[in-house]
Amino acid sequence: MLERPSRESRARPQRRRLLVRVLLAVLLLTLAFLLGVAVARTIDEQVEPGGVVTNVRTLEPLPQERPARTVTVTVTVTSP
Repeated sequence: MLERPSRESRARPQRRRLLVRVLLAVLLLTLAFLLGVAVARTIDEQVEPGGVVTNVRTLEPLPQERPARTVTVTVTVTSP
């Protein structure tokens, strides 16, 4: 007659399946994380159409005329 497999021989394939499932889950989670990082960087680096453009230039001061009169203001402060 046929003999039933022992518990030890059945336990190894189950452990191996569990290990494969755990490794597959870790691999899928890692891939999902990396895909999320790639999408976030792509969205962050996109150029917005009609976006703001900054131009920097140095302005030369205009010549100034002499003032018509000069006023002197004197302020006196007394301590309480």
